Amino acid sequence: MKKTNSKTDKLRPHSSVMLDGPERAASRAMLYAVGFKKEDFKKPVIGIASTWSNVTPCNSHIDKLALESEAGANAAGGKAIIFNTITISDGISMGSEGMKYSLVSREVIADSIETVVGCEGMDGFVAIGGCDKNMPGCLMAIARMNRPAVFVYGGTILPGCITGDMRKLDVVSVFEAVGAHANKKINDKQLDQIESCAIPGPGSCGGMYTANTMASAIEALGMSLPNSSAQNAISKAKKEDAQRAGAAVVNLLKQGIKPLDIITRKAFENAITVIIALGGSTNAVLHLLAMANAAGVKLTIDDFTKIGKNVPVLADLKPSGKYLMSELVAVGGIQPLMKMLLDGGLLHGDCMTVTGKTMAQNLASVKPYPAFQKIIQPLDKPIKKDSHLVIMYGNLAPEGGVAKITGKEGLRFEGTARVFNSEEQALEKILDGSIKSGDVVVIRFEGPKGGPGMREMLAPTSAIMGKGLGKEVALITDGRFSGGTHGFVVGHITPEAYVGGPLALVKNGDAIVIDAEKRVLNLGITAQEMKKRKAAWKPMKPRYTRGVLAKYAHLVTSASEGAVTDQNLKLD
Repeated sequence: MKKTNSKTDKLRPHSSVMLDGPERAASRAMLYAVGFKKEDFKKPVIGIASTWSNVTPCNSHIDKLALESEAGANAAGGKAIIFNTITISDGISMGSEGMKYSLVSREVIADSIETVVGCEGMDGFVAIGGCDKNMPGCLMAIARMNRPAVFVYGGTILPGCITGDMRKLDVVSVFEAVGAHANKKINDKQLDQIESCAIPGPGSCGGMYTANTMASAIEALGMSLPNSSAQNAISKAKKEDAQRAGAAVVNLLKQGIKPLDIITRKAFENAITVIIALGGSTNAVLHLLAMANAAGVKLTIDDFTKIGKNVPVLADLKPSGKYLMSELVAVGGIQPLMKMLLDGGLLHGDCMTVTGKTMAQNLASVKPYPAFQKIIQPLDKPIKKDSHLVIMYGNLAPEGGVAKITGKEGLRFEGTARVFNSEEQALEKILDGSIKSGDVVVIRFEGPKGGPGMREMLAPTSAIMGKGLGKEVALITDGRFSGGTHGFVVGHITPEAYVGGPLALVKNGDAIVIDAEKRVLNLGITAQEMKKRKAAWKPMKPRYTRGVLAKYAHLVTSASEGAVTDQNLKLD
């Protein structure tokens, strides 16, 4: 087999090295066995990274979307190869020891996609994600490899329902029903009805929780096709999105556009702006920091404050609002919102996107929302005039913490510490009625290193809401929160308790002040008392000494840096 010409090599910068010339005959022989034909060796190899799994409804349909992307890439002149990576389910493992693997999976997914794309000499790739951690994991791999790539979101789930009940149910409905059941507000039969009907089929959790938040952020970043983030999982539109993504990668190869041409500082500012306007999850802070790290873009938690001062919350979406993502899909998705933000001078329109056009060009023909919709408010009548993502500092969080304050919870909470060294301990006391109005539930040793894995506290926060204590009890933690969490909560507190952060020094009965307006999280003791407690503190032994959790705990950075595992590598 002869060397291809320079024009073809330009489209095949990696696969040509792997497959061209007589010395690569064995490589070609292996690919004949998986369906390649002679003419395919002249085409760019396009990877299709599928996160399909029956582990979770979020990803249970992605194998079919991968076939659509394969068809799109092949029709555009590429040769697609589908491969899989792992995924886990936050919703199933929530509140258990298994949840410690959740954030770890983001790193495993990024590493595995990088491994396959790098090893197999792929010239570009589509990455398809449908759940919280595989989406940022996909983007981290895309940034690291810097080969033409497009992300496809698996899509949102449709709401569940109970016959004769007007409520639209989702997974958070079930978590909150557990609290209501413990409070004897609903009986066993009602709980059984909710759990059996809340999740009707494939797709990601239906509110503006972490999956829909990250999908929207990635679209605003320019790394998915327009409206990819606002499509139902089971829909013709989602199939077409996946197919177009395969073709788009081939087009990016032809135009010479790579991810790092798209994932710029301005693009991250666009992503932050959009997730604030949508009232998105606190997890976006963690994931955008990690994605920026992979892209070599300087981004800090303070950037969320700087941008958030000028960006209002416009979307009345769950968990703190009324509507589900599927309802936003029905009125036009997030493109009209982005056009509104662009026209209001809040987005950078000159950012390049995976269409090969700028953000402004993509949005030029977008029509406004229909007049009847009530999900997205106009810029001059916002739900909240500035960001709901509040970065807090103070003697309890010298390196920062992340609060989600919509204003409905109030802007200040002063209460008495009730301290727990694990999520399970706290949940037990919430459900048995031990937690009372005025308490600040402190859950520590749940950070990236201490957990390890930084579990989400959806079970305890939902139990608080289900108990009817949402406005009367606060919760703070060095763990993190599900996108489904609402209430007066502060997470990502750094330094974490495991490394001797101030959270490790809190005692039952201590006064704690959370002030969202002043952005302060303070423990009501003197500096002298804090110093005395610090001197008496002794580090705890690691909970895991072998395996992936032990490796993660050894490598992971602080939550304030994105909890990534590739910054602490010491290279001589």
